[in-house]
Amino acid sequence: MLKIIFLVLLSGGLPVAMAMAAASLIYLWMNPSSPPFVVIHRMVSGIDSFPLLAVPFFILAGNLMNTSGITHRIYGYALSLVGWLKGGLGHVNVVGSVVFAGMSGTAIADAAGLGTIEIKAMTDHGYDPEFAVGVTAASATLGPIIPPSLPFVIYGMMANVSVGSLFLAGILPGGIMAILMMLTVAYFAHKNGWGGDVVFDWGKLSKALTETLVVIGWPLVIWWLVTEWNAPAQLTVVVGLLVLFAADKLFRFQAVLPIMTPVLLIGGMTTGVFTPTEGAIAACVWALVLGLLWYRTLNFKLFVKICLDTVETTATVLFIVAAASIFGWMLTATGVTAAISQWVLGVTDQPWQFLLLANLLMLFVGCFLEPTAAITILVPILLPICRQLGIDPVHFGLVMVLNLMIGLLHPPMGMVLFVLARVAKLSVERTTMAILPWLVPLLGSLLLITYVPAISLWLPQVMSST
Repeated sequence: MLKIIFLVLLSGGLPVAMAMAAASLIYLWMNPSSPPFVVIHRMVSGIDSFPLLAVPFFILAGNLMNTSGITHRIYGYALSLVGWLKGGLGHVNVVGSVVFAGMSGTAIADAAGLGTIEIKAMTDHGYDPEFAVGVTAASATLGPIIPPSLPFVIYGMMANVSVGSLFLAGILPGGIMAILMMLTVAYFAHKNGWGGDVVFDWGKLSKALTETLVVIGWPLVIWWLVTEWNAPAQLTVVVGLLVLFAADKLFRFQAVLPIMTPVLLIGGMTTGVFTPTEGAIAACVWALVLGLLWYRTLNFKLFVKICLDTVETTATVLFIVAAASIFGWMLTATGVTAAISQWVLGVTDQPWQFLLLANLLMLFVGCFLEPTAAITILVPILLPICRQLGIDPVHFGLVMVLNLMIGLLHPPMGMVLFVLARVAKLSVERTTMAILPWLVPLLGSLLLITYVPAISLWLPQVMSST
């Protein structure tokens, strides 16, 4: 009955969060043995969670980076690095999304922020709008896979899994996805006879490579000083940051400091300097330092607007979490989750078969529900089955988030699809057709990540053993 009420309300056009809360309230009203105030109690307890404090801060950090001119610096860095390759701006699109993913944590922020710059640049250089939209949509899915990631925070809270482990688990899969996308760009470039979009300039390339080496080498040097020379960790990091700022001023780097955002977050979490929640606050502080003090592209008026946008987005996300908490609790209390588990285990007890069925389900659900709502509904249903079949919850979390990100690219509820259709001024139908070829690298990545768990679990296992 609960499911029927929910589907009726949803089909009537009610937003998914309101449909979940209303269905739970109506069901309790029809069964007076449980008092209706349980709905309020469960909704409040659903968001009374310390890890969820990371949500508003990661949203704020992404908004700060997105509106303070950082996206233009990232685009310039990617253009110097790979713009001279055949199909250059397609490669720039992917590399730029990889970098921006380390700051925003959401696919929609990537599509709306960096995507606006990339699509205009590609169409100005003569690329078909459909190709520009397709590669932008595909690369936007990297946002929640490469840490930090807002969906990972929600999943970690729902599944009682370490958010830091989820962040680490997304690094290698994100890299593999980026490589497959760049190979797809190379295929289209070869097929259509495209050349590079900027003249090869060894000076610009060497500067971009130097920036890359700085980003890779800086944390390694800090790690070596702390572990081999027993240098005080906090003092070493502070001195290292001062040296980094001095080098940025001296050599006029384009994007070293923004790219350092995920490095500082992952390094701080793995070394125990701060928790993922505190890391979200650190990301905001870092974004404010860059925007207000270093690049001076933020002002007080713009900062207030960013904060108001963050409040609005946070309220929406947390209301979905609260409504899904009572709905998930009702599903468990009425025995729906147990019945589904018994049915699935009656059909198959093979992990690979369950993962195939779960992928099909999550791809379907992702086309209709916003990722936060889908995670909060699906985790109580699917995770108990994963535990019974011996599937690692960290690995399954990555599979779930990737499925739901692919769902964002398709109607009827694909938010990335609608954002890019508006940015590129294309119809939803043309945008949908433009995205279809890019399902090949995305579904290929999904298949590889699903059935090779070591891709996701290797890095968390290595870091936990050090």
